Amino acid sequence: MPSGGAEATRSAMPRYALKVEYHGAPFSGWQRQAEHPSVQGAIEAALAKLERRPHTIAAAGRTDAGVHGIGQVAHCDMEKDWDPFRLSEALNFHLKPEPVAITACARVDDDFHARFSATWRQYLFRLVTRRAPLTHDRGLAWQVPHPLDAKAMQEGADRLLGRHDFTTFRSSICQADSAWRTLDRLDVEAVEGMSGPEIRFHVKARSFLHNQVRSFVGTLERVGAGAWTPDDVSAALEARERAACGPVCPPHGLYLAAVGYGTDPFDHN
Repeated sequence: MPSGGAEATRSAMPRYALKVEYHGAPFSGWQRQAEHPSVQGAIEAALAKLERRPHTIAAAGRTDAGVHGIGQVAHCDMEKDWDPFRLSEALNFHLKPEPVAITACARVDDDFHARFSATWRQYLFRLVTRRAPLTHDRGLAWQVPHPLDAKAMQEGADRLLGRHDFTTFRSSICQADSAWRTLDRLDVEAVEGMSGPEIRFHVKARSFLHNQVRSFVGTLERVGAGAWTPDDVSAALEARERAACGPVCPPHGLYLAAVGYGTDPFDHN
């Protein structure tokens, strides 16, 4: 059902929530940039084909260059009262051939905001351990040539759960006012993937700092390789210094997987 469910909160411009899937490789990130391709820019250009005027959309998370989306959420305001299915179909037609797809669309109340109404965000990071070059998963997972100890990595990940000052694990250019965040989930899962042994990291919090997930994964990879211990992760966290962080892993294994709201805008039951 739409957020809130009250017709009285609807304005003259109907608002729609969009669930967005994209391959991040061709883009400079989510956020619109004047001289570089972006996911936001691609969707806004498609919207302008439907209603010929400037469009500005907002998203739950501004993913960096090379980062993928499988559960990104955005919202847009339209002049016409579109049927949600027809709006998603029309957007997907005009998004071709960009690697961007609207996988769900729902009418929502105009107090719904993709970013500010979100109560949590979940990321997935894929790491493949094999020596042969990746073919099918190239650009979709981080490859390391050595085996990793997933149990040790989970022990290190457990040291990061809860509310902490995550200064060590955020980019030096992070613009957040505070480095304090509450990490709700950081699960390390070993699976046999399509390309071979794979480690998947499932990370959930209300909000994240710039490069926080990639900093976690790069550090935990060192634990899995035996270069760090779980105690070293605790020491890095307590140092509250960027220099204490392990290597920051590349962006192409990272996916914005899901966004949570008090009422799921895409739940039509």
